[in-house]
Amino acid sequence: MSEFKFDALCIGNAITDVFSHVEDSFLVDQSLVKGSMRLVDTDEALRLYDLMGQTTRISGGSAGNTAAGIASLGGAPAFIGKVADDEIGEVYRHDMNSIGAHFQTSPLRDDLASGRSMILITPDGERTMNTYLGSATKLTALDIDPEVVSNSAITYMEGYLWDEEAAKKAFLEASRVAHEAGKLVSLSLSDSFCVDRFRDEFLELIREDKVDILFANEHELKALYQTSDIETAIALVREDCTLTALTLGSEGAMAISREETVHVPATAIVGGVRDLTGAGDLFASGFLFGLARDFSLSDCAELGCLCAGEVISTLAPAQKNLSTRLQSRVVSLWKPKNGQ
Repeated sequence: MSEFKFDALCIGNAITDVFSHVEDSFLVDQSLVKGSMRLVDTDEALRLYDLMGQTTRISGGSAGNTAAGIASLGGAPAFIGKVADDEIGEVYRHDMNSIGAHFQTSPLRDDLASGRSMILITPDGERTMNTYLGSATKLTALDIDPEVVSNSAITYMEGYLWDEEAAKKAFLEASRVAHEAGKLVSLSLSDSFCVDRFRDEFLELIREDKVDILFANEHELKALYQTSDIETAIALVREDCTLTALTLGSEGAMAISREETVHVPATAIVGGVRDLTGAGDLFASGFLFGLARDFSLSDCAELGCLCAGEVISTLAPAQKNLSTRLQSRVVSLWKPKNGQ
C-alpha cells in the first residue's frame, strides 16, 4: 500500500442516535407502533425530540461507526458527512474529532436540522425508532476534500448515499480523486432494500471499476445478483469485483478476490449475542484497518470478525473502546508488518 495519512476515509450519512426511556403510555399518546421504524420530517423530528425528556446521544450512522471502530483499533480515520449548524451537529463534530477521526465537513446552514434517529426504549426493552435524515441528505461533491481523499489508503462509502442525486455525484467525485491518487475505493451495500433500489447502478459502479472493494452480507449479495444461492452470487461477484468482503453471520466471513478465497470462522461470543446493531459497520472497521496496513486477506477477515464480535456482545455503542483481547490481536498482526 502506498503512503497515506488516513487508514480510511469513511463517507456517509451523519446520524446521531438519541435514546430515551419512556413508558408504554408515551407511545400510545404519540400514536406510535411499538417496535416500528419510521422516517419523519423536520417538524415531527423537532416536536418529538422536545417531548423525549432526558436523552443519551451517540454520534454514529453506518460510515461514522466504521470510522469510530478504526480509531478504536489505533488507526487514523477520516469522515465526511453533513450535519447542520445546530446543537446536535456541533456535538457530532466534537464526538468524531474527540475519538481521533478527522472531520472538517462544512455544516449546512438552512432550515434542515442535523440527522437523528430517536429511539424510544420501553420498560420491556423494545425499541421504537423515529429517523430523521435532515442535513445528512445534503452532501454534495463540494464537500469532498481532494486532499483528504488523496491521503486516505481507502475511501469507504455507504450505499445509502445513493438515495440522493447530489450524494451520488459526491460519491463519484471521491472515487475519481482516489483513483487518480492511486488509492482504493470501497462500497458497502448497506441493506437489501438499498440493493433492490439501485441494483443496476451498483453493478455498473463495480463493473466500471469505480469500486475496488465491495462489502456485503450474504442477503445483500444474493439480492445484488437476484439469486437464492450464495455460491452463485460468490462466483458472479468474483468476476465483477477485485475484492469482496462477505459477512456470513454465525458462519464467519469470506474475502473473495479473483486469485483466492479465504473463509474465517465467526468470533466466539462470550455470554451470547446481545445486540446485532453495528456488526457490519465494525466488521468493515477491522477489515479496512488490516487492508490499509497490508495484512493478509485472512487476517483482515479475522480482524473484521473480531470487531463485529466485540460490538454484538455488548449493548454499548460502536464508538466504545475495543477490548484488551482485541487490541492484543491487532498488535500481534501489526508488529511483523512494521519490523518491530
